[in-house]
Amino acid sequence: MFFVEIAGTGIANTETAASGSFLTDAMHAISSAMKYPVIIILMLLFAAALVCVGWLIAEYFTERKHLNAKLPQLIDDIRGSDDAIEECIERSGLLRRQKAALFELTMHPDLTPDMREALAVRLITEEQTRYDKIVKITDIIVKLGPVFGLLGTLIPLGPGIIALGQGNTALLSQSLNVAFDTTIIGLICAAIALVVSSIRKAWYRNYMSMLETVMEAVLEMQK
Repeated sequence: MFFVEIAGTGIANTETAASGSFLTDAMHAISSAMKYPVIIILMLLFAAALVCVGWLIAEYFTERKHLNAKLPQLIDDIRGSDDAIEECIERSGLLRRQKAALFELTMHPDLTPDMREALAVRLITEEQTRYDKIVKITDIIVKLGPVFGLLGTLIPLGPGIIALGQGNTALLSQSLNVAFDTTIIGLICAAIALVVSSIRKAWYRNYMSMLETVMEAVLEMQK
């Protein structure tokens, strides 16, 4: 009976070891298979960050540079000018999208004050939603860059540690090189996206503040 118990314990231990070995091999296979997808995603994030920089520069020269509206003077012009509100808006120096939203508000003079105010809220919400979608792109890169950079760092370390135990310094150097490169790329992506996102958020807060102020003046004049 004693020998039977020992044999049973030995079989159970063997099965447990085999199960643990299978799980370990499965995790190793998954992590190894993720090496090149992680590198590809990092390169795509880096390309997306560069595209966002170009997009920001283009946005500056096509929109931001042409924003020369002086808000107090514009409000006084809308309130006290003998010209139509549309003419004041046209020569205001606002952005094209801001003018379009204001023109949309003035195109419905038959609306009640409450309906006109609801329309103004809707127009402001649409503009804010558009700006949030643009900023969300760089915000996602800020979050994903370090994550995939860390994955790209940890994945090659497994084979690197094994190579160190086997004395294979060439494979160890290659693994460490990949680990450092992916970390750097991930941090660069996050840094670029963070700068772009911060600049855009400052711009868009200014745009929305101006639009809301001018809409308030237009609504006041249309009452």
